[in-house]
Amino acid sequence: MSEKVSFGDRVVAAGFAAGWKLVPLLPERPTAAVFRFLADRVWSRRGKSVRRLESNLARVTGLEPGNRELSELTRAGMRSYFRYFHEVFRLPSMSSEEIVRRTHVIGAEHIHDNLAAGRGVVLALPHMGNWDAAGAWLVGVGHPFTTVAERLRPESLFRRYVAFREGLGMEVLPLTGGDGHNFGTLASRLRKGRAVCLPAERDLTKSGIEVRFFGATTKVPAGPPLLAVQTGAALLPAVVYFVGDEWGIHIHEEVPVPEEGTRQEKVAFLAQRMTEVFEKGISEHPEDWHMLQRLWLEDLPR
Repeated sequence: MSEKVSFGDRVVAAGFAAGWKLVPLLPERPTAAVFRFLADRVWSRRGKSVRRLESNLARVTGLEPGNRELSELTRAGMRSYFRYFHEVFRLPSMSSEEIVRRTHVIGAEHIHDNLAAGRGVVLALPHMGNWDAAGAWLVGVGHPFTTVAERLRPESLFRRYVAFREGLGMEVLPLTGGDGHNFGTLASRLRKGRAVCLPAERDLTKSGIEVRFFGATTKVPAGPPLLAVQTGAALLPAVVYFVGDEWGIHIHEEVPVPEEGTRQEKVAFLAQRMTEVFEKGISEHPEDWHMLQRLWLEDLPR
């Protein structure tokens, strides 16, 4: 069957195609200003995504809805989110050397040392900052990696996004619609002493692992902790954020697998410890957390 594509999907796909084609041809500062303007317009209209971001940030910061500080933080969050897309359009035209030079990394040795010893690493990240630029940095310092991408609609947009990430040096597996062996492929890469990078703070499916996150229950993907338990790879939580016009990455120390307990208990333990690292990073850089969807179970419709 052919894919049913809505008018809105076509518009989004056309916008991305134009962005990748036109934005690199224009000066950086004026185009960045345009994206900030668009972010402010979206924020001022207070649509569903903006209200959800504000609600999520209220839980993170403890600020009350309607608080001016929370409103300004949400505005900064939308600017950060739109900055990500502006940079996505520019990244293919940037050299690997420039990306590495503009990236400030804390804890890079946790990656380098494990991979140099032939041990795979699972980098688990929340949706923060510019994770594509972080991936380009990892490739640029000599560590190509494998990741999994959500299947976007329409298919043409998904293919463009995959091509964009492959162009940065990543191996991209589709979350759905592939050969159905993603976990086995990721485990194989790790056993060969390679790196895997996965988003890790939202999975509201039946397979998600329940954790406490900013004082309430949510679910995170089982994949990162389960891969560490199954393969012996190092689970390294990482936080990505913006530093002025450049990028920051904090690679945290390995979350070690407990020696005792069932596989399920070990996975649950790793998931909770990983989430606690994310809490710290999000608390330090709340404006760069791009969570515009429901996250906590109590916020879901009954």
